[in-house]
Amino acid sequence: MISSVVARLAACWQNLFHRISFAEGIAPLLMRLYLAPVMMQAGWTKFQSFDSTVAWFGNADWGLGLPFPELMVMLAAGTELIGGALLIPGIAVRLVAVPLMVTMIIAAVTVHWENGWLAIADASSWLANERVLESAERLQRIREILQEHGHYEWLTGRGSVVVLNNGIEFAATYFIMLLSLFFTGAGRGTSIDSLIAKRVGATARGVD
Repeated sequence: MISSVVARLAACWQNLFHRISFAEGIAPLLMRLYLAPVMMQAGWTKFQSFDSTVAWFGNADWGLGLPFPELMVMLAAGTELIGGALLIPGIAVRLVAVPLMVTMIIAAVTVHWENGWLAIADASSWLANERVLESAERLQRIREILQEHGHYEWLTGRGSVVVLNNGIEFAATYFIMLLSLFFTGAGRGTSIDSLIAKRVGATARGVD
């Protein structure tokens, strides 16, 4: 009895999934449209502040201490700007995802790793490390100073005052989204890649 009910439910689920499979390209499309402005903005910002970014990439005392900083900035900024732009129409998405993932890994390891996971310091989070917990006292002091000497309600009218922890959270999230796109592709019916694959497939069937 139970096995028959389970079998019917499984069949209904499979039938439902089959009926909505035409929309499977929507999820990759949304990921592409989410990632594209993030990547393009990061690349554009590096180009706009090219000299200061090169100095930060190359300086070992207060920066990243990377070799060939000019080249590294050009590669990182170009990858983010061009790669992000290609995500919008869905062109060569699997290929584009690879250097973007590498960029996220480098950013996570060289810039964010030592700060832990959290991008924003939240002492109430179970992911809070010693650095985040220590920032709670600083944040409270900031609030006290603003409440005493500033227009606190106006200053916080568009959001609460927070401490940036600059952890790997965003870089890791973007990496996972790009990894998903690498395996799923740009999305069936929602990308140039899909149209090209469909055209190539139709041509191949015609030849056969």
